[in-house]
Amino acid sequence: MADAEEEGGPGAEVQQHHLSPSEVPECPQPGARREETTERPEEDAEARLSARSTHTSLSQFRMKRFFVLRPGTLNQAIADVKTLVDKEIDGSVHSVWLMAEVDHWNNEKERLVLITDNTFLVIKYDFVMFNCEQIQRIPLNFVDRISHGAFSFPQRSLLQREGEGVRVFWDRLREPTFTSRWNPFTTDFPFITFTYHPVRNVSDMFTALCDIQMFREQLKDAAQRAHTMKPVPGKANGVLVLNQNIHIDAYVGLMSFLGNQNKLGYSMARGNIGF
Repeated sequence: MADAEEEGGPGAEVQQHHLSPSEVPECPQPGARREETTERPEEDAEARLSARSTHTSLSQFRMKRFFVLRPGTLNQAIADVKTLVDKEIDGSVHSVWLMAEVDHWNNEKERLVLITDNTFLVIKYDFVMFNCEQIQRIPLNFVDRISHGAFSFPQRSLLQREGEGVRVFWDRLREPTFTSRWNPFTTDFPFITFTYHPVRNVSDMFTALCDIQMFREQLKDAAQRAHTMKPVPGKANGVLVLNQNIHIDAYVGLMSFLGNQNKLGYSMARGNIGF
């Protein structure tokens, strides 16, 4: 604001510059044609179209690096993870989702999520080698709260995250310990957080698979049915759905910044080497 006042504010001194006769510009003669100094509208439109086409091509090239987009890969992955479902424990599969998990240090991790009769399963799947590396099974009758909204961070945090997320809680009475909060590798949390997978806009099929709002609705309905069928003694039955910010208690997060920028949590082609 100080600079603006010095340059043109009310208290600034107006500088005047008088032109000599040789500096006075010549006035155009009557009937003389003026030279065009601006580009034609057609050229502007072509330039914008070319820039848009270049940006689209670059985005498509970057998307193709995700192994989940390779022909047949997703179908094979879904078939593989369905074999992990235990009919006696889980029941029948209702839906399969492609998500990005966001951990307590703001790290993104590619995940397949299954909603069944009795549980929802969070699976770390290697789309390069076609094998399941990790599976987390959460009973639906333990799910007591689902919150959704924009991401937020502490006031002095250097991190930021755009978009919306969904956080699923299954033990509202248990809070993470101080050690767990500061351990980047801990999994001892009574909740899990999801956001959109980067490939969600590639096609209508992936848009449906990555729709976290529809996932939230189906998970709520499945959990409500599980509470009715198998109530937990001493636990309030029902699922509370809250529209509130998804808070991530992280401050610096250099590891998450580098990892998320380079998509290290996804199965991707990286130059001459794979994930």
